Amino acid sequence: MRPPIVISTWNHGLPANRKALEVLAAPTSSALDAVEAGARVVELDCPDMTVGLGSRPDRDGFVTLDAAVMTGDGRAGCVAFVQGVEHPVSLARLVMERTPHVLLVGDGAQQFARECGIEVAPPKLTPQADKEWHAWLKEKNYQPKVNIENHDTISILALDAHGVMAAASTTSGLAYKMHGRVGDSPIIGAGIFVDAPVGGAICTGLGETVLRTLGAHLAVEAMRAGATPQEACELAIARIIEKNPNPQNYQVGMLALDFKGRTGAYAVQKGFTYALQAELKPAASKF
Repeated sequence: MRPPIVISTWNHGLPANRKALEVLAAPTSSALDAVEAGARVVELDCPDMTVGLGSRPDRDGFVTLDAAVMTGDGRAGCVAFVQGVEHPVSLARLVMERTPHVLLVGDGAQQFARECGIEVAPPKLTPQADKEWHAWLKEKNYQPKVNIENHDTISILALDAHGVMAAASTTSGLAYKMHGRVGDSPIIGAGIFVDAPVGGAICTGLGETVLRTLGAHLAVEAMRAGATPQEACELAIARIIEKNPNPQNYQVGMLALDFKGRTGAYAVQKGFTYALQAELKPAASKF
């Protein structure tokens, strides 16, 4: 058996990876257990306010959360536009394991959470999020920015010692988005995709650009056609730039992992960092 491999997005990938690798040290654990546990760490404590209940709200003052999990055998579970759930990544896993569906949204996802014994808290902003939202309301200038303080979605890929791969993603989406907006993170093939025996890919950044191209699926299909994980990331980012004008105004970062244990990382803009095992690395970029 080979040592497990974990790769995840941004600086907050480091604590996520630490937890995931800790989980994978147990002989009975799985890649799915690892990515869920790693994502939960960031959901519970994200100083950048982009993941979990402490995130910045939409323009109407509500924190809405998206999450997804997927395994190499094609199983997947997702939740979107969820409020009041501390760990949406775990709810996404329950969608996969306890329902015949892949995606539950909004009130329906919250109802399912209650049926599973998960507390759904009433809408409430943290003092810092409330302060920033009221400051934003003065001008209502909605303009996504590139690499704000090095943060965004936490997406994570793991290959366990048994050769099984899984991915997870969880986010609050863009700050001050329109109420009801959902990005790429909870959409299979866009924010995450895993397919054995090829590999997996995960994305972070401006979700609309990834949704238009199904970025993660695109990278995995490139690996299926013979590309290395690095080449696959570069090909997928090139397609995203081709289909989404003005790349100077947005960021997308992509990570890939194949079943040989090779990894890839690439971004539209400089500034995308990722965690590989216990090391933080800068990704190469187009610009």
